[in-house]
Parts: sequence; structure tokens; C-alpha cells
Amino acid sequence: MSFGVDQRLSTTVLSDNYKKSYRPQGLIFTTKKKPDYIMPFDLVVLSDVDNVIVHYYRIKDNIHFYYNHKLIEGFDNYIFKNFQAMIKMFPTPEDAWEAVNSFRKESGYKQLAKTKKRLFQYNEAVFHSDVDITPIAIFGYKKEARVKAKELGLEYFRSANEFLNKYER
Repeated sequence: MSFGVDQRLSTTVLSDNYKKSYRPQGLIFTTKKKPDYIMPFDLVVLSDVDNVIVHYYRIKDNIHFYYNHKLIEGFDNYIFKNFQAMIKMFPTPEDAWEAVNSFRKESGYKQLAKTKKRLFQYNEAVFHSDVDITPIAIFGYKKEARVKAKELGLEYFRSANEFLNKYER
């Protein structure tokens, strides 16, 4: 379970303003399917807790607990039907950071520590059902990423940002 949903695939829509991804390695792909919704940050920042914990190594044995908190009432103000609507409201991660901290404070929760700012460097496009994809590239700083890209005949990049710099629209 992830925030009350049995199946939840979170991806990142790369753009000039959102150049990072949740993890430092991964698969870059295209799909014709539209996400169920998109947010300008990791949904976990809207959990109804004062101390948001997201380091995978700390939560891996209890991940369903950390990703199944209730959300602060009003969280849906940060959920958008498409990327364009999200960018219109939150053109940059900094805009989202400021808005969420104000919202958390107004809702009676602690503002997020500056160490959580990295959760605003990427957006989350969420799918609640299977997604047909076309793999484009693999990125990551580890040797395994480069080896896997070669094995699959995909282009390799050290980071998602490096991919964006090459194929910037």
C-alpha cells in the first residue's frame, strides 16, 4: 500500500525546471498513457507527521508504514491533472517548497527541514495501473547502469540532467 492505493508507480517528468529524479539511477522512457495525477514534489512531504523520513536505507524494512501515512487535509491542492497545469502553478521547485512549508505551518505541522528540500527537485507523475513504455535510455553513476544500457542497446547517461542537456526541447 502506498498512500492508500494498492498499485502506485511514481515517475518524474523531466523538464528545464525539474531536472532531477527520485533516485540517482533509472530508466528514461516514453509512454502514451497519461498519469493519473502529477505533483511538483514527493507526496511524502504532505504526510500528517512532523518528521518526514525518506532515506530508503532507514525505512526499507517498514516502507509501507512510511508511505502509507494519512495526508494533511487540503493536500489535494497540490495534485494536478497534467504537467502544464502544475508548471503554471509551481514553475520552479522553489515555488513549491515555499508553498508547502506555508501550508504545513498553517495546518499545524512543522515546516520541513532544509535537508528535505531535495524532495522538491523532482516532480511525481503517478500511475495507478500498468503502463506500457518505450525505453529510451538508462542513467546512473554506477557501472551497472552503463553495463545494463549497453546490454539492452540503450543510450547511457550519468544523470537525468545529462540526458536533458543533450535532448533539451
